[in-house]
Amino acid sequence: MHPSPTTPRERHVLVRGAQLFVREIGGGPPVFVLHGGPDFDHGYLLPALDVLADRCRLVYYDQRGRGRSAPGVRAEDVTLDSELADLDALREHLGLDRIAVLGHSFGALLALEYALRHPQRVSHVIVMNAAPVSSAEVVAMRELWLRDWPEDRAAMDAIAATPEFESGDIGTEARYYRLHYGPTVPAHHMDDLLKRMRAHFTPETVRAARAIEDRLMDATWRRPDYDLAPALARLDVPALVLHGERDFVPVASAERIANALPRGRLALVPGTGHFSYLERPADVARRVTEFVRA
Repeated sequence: MHPSPTTPRERHVLVRGAQLFVREIGGGPPVFVLHGGPDFDHGYLLPALDVLADRCRLVYYDQRGRGRSAPGVRAEDVTLDSELADLDALREHLGLDRIAVLGHSFGALLALEYALRHPQRVSHVIVMNAAPVSSAEVVAMRELWLRDWPEDRAAMDAIAATPEFESGDIGTEARYYRLHYGPTVPAHHMDDLLKRMRAHFTPETVRAARAIEDRLMDATWRRPDYDLAPALARLDVPALVLHGERDFVPVASAERIANALPRGRLALVPGTGHFSYLERPADVARRVTEFVRA
């Protein structure tokens, strides 16, 4: 008996020497989902994003060294190149010639980087609540945060300086992220979101994931010359840029991505912050499925 398309299929897949945890659900056009962080796993996207499974085949996976893809992975083995190679190897393993890529937050950078390297293998690009695509925009965004939420930022710095945070203590981290996401996540969603972000981590794997994040930051945002926008002008692939109206990543950053893409289209999700799929899942599902299946 074959499983229902709405029943998740979960397994580990051997990809380039690592056991990647993969979760598939739904049927229809294949959409690979790239989680953000980049020190989280895909769990924080659930169950809200599964609403897309009504009309799409969703392929989630924990990126190498994070969540249930952590065992046996050293931080020094993870690079921006390895992230993109893992995605392509997983596509090939599943026997798919072309895929849509959907990236949330920092995952949007990975989706765009992958599409730039392999445009012939990408049918559609969806960037959702995208992180900035240049180091200059990141600096400006953080200055904005300091201006608008100085007390929260000071409290976060104080938490980050504690031995408990340094050790990867899950509860201490939750206090940190409660402040970080406070301006952009409604209170009634916060507890569940924080639980899902670290549901499959231990203090040890939190520390390892942070080390991976540092390496990816060195390859992107910490490079003074990092800016994807000029390269996006040559990406002739249909692209949907979904962004929350009150996202703490400025709407101008999303506009810059959409304007740089020859076939890019910006769609603002009313009244939502950095997790638009969580606040308005039906709205997000309609926009994404209409775009992928057009």
